[in-house]
Amino acid sequence: MPSTIRVRAVAHGESTEVQSLIQHPMDSGFVKDKEGKLIPPHYIEVVSFECNGKTVFTAFWGPAVSKDPYLKFSFKGGRKGDELKISWTDNEGKSDSIAAKIL
Repeated sequence: MPSTIRVRAVAHGESTEVQSLIQHPMDSGFVKDKEGKLIPPHYIEVVSFECNGKTVFTAFWGPAVSKDPYLKFSFKGGRKGDELKISWTDNEGKSDSIAAKIL
């Protein structure tokens, strides 16, 4: 199964800029389908980024985040060639993770 996460991390001096896109329906539980039935809530609860085993960013999300969320942030301490690991877990217990090298 292909990863649901796309990521790009680029080191600029002492700072590393991270951009990621996660494919996920992020259903709030308040939207109805074509038959008028509520679509059950299905959303990411926790997204975490680690660089060389150290957590550099964690987001706690809920049903208000839109479909296929995009996330961009910077952190200090990453260097070109370092490993960045991204993982998420949703309210149904599903999860995904990927590792990428910092450019």
